[in-house]
Amino acid sequence: MAHPCHEQPPFLETTPPPAALGSLGLSKLACPRMSEVYIVDDDRAVLDGLGQWLTTEGLAVRAHESARKFLETIQPTDTGCVLTDLRMPDITGLDLLATLKARVPFLPVIIITGHGDVPLAVEAMKQGAYDFFETPFDDDALLASIRAALARGDDAHWADAETQMNGARFATLSKREKEVLTYLLDGQPNKIVAHRLGISARTVEVHRANLMAKMHATSLADLVKMAVSCENPTFNDQTGRRPQNLRGEYSGPCGS
Repeated sequence: MAHPCHEQPPFLETTPPPAALGSLGLSKLACPRMSEVYIVDDDRAVLDGLGQWLTTEGLAVRAHESARKFLETIQPTDTGCVLTDLRMPDITGLDLLATLKARVPFLPVIIITGHGDVPLAVEAMKQGAYDFFETPFDDDALLASIRAALARGDDAHWADAETQMNGARFATLSKREKEVLTYLLDGQPNKIVAHRLGISARTVEVHRANLMAKMHATSLADLVKMAVSCENPTFNDQTGRRPQNLRGEYSGPCGS
């Protein structure tokens, strides 16, 4: 239970690869195929639904019921993008991502995750996922991301510019907003964040709205992508460090 708090809410601001994969080889056909959307999901209904929808949108689609079957067919010369579920038996979405980054590094991977999988989505973004969407997702937003992934290819300059922009926006966050952000990236609900920081749930909501506005994020998923893309210890610490006391105070640069 969140305890009562005496802190006054701030004003809302308007400024803005596993061993199991070792035996899998890639077929070495010389002729590359056209850019396609490779859908990987163990749920047949989801697989069929996504495939039919994207086909009606004019995209070339290949559907696979498991990551293992997909890895048996993908070629080093293939282009396009991968749309994969995060939670799958045998080889998970994270395992698939790690394998593709080693074997077909220029193939963008878009992750679909269930509600509450934010920490896993953060890990996926750290491993190099192009994008991720929580279900139920917005059709238009997902379609736009797929088209962007197909068009972007290995445009490193664009990625560098985006990282710099997100870093500049992060620098405008207050110490408290960075603390709230850290817990949000851990998938913690507002009430838990309030309890750990010793503030009210309403204050957490205001801080969350402020940092969303400053980062120009329209959703939590958006915020996660921006956060992970920015090289900052608060959310890109490879040691997995998180706040060590109930007030979430950091000893690193973001907590100073």
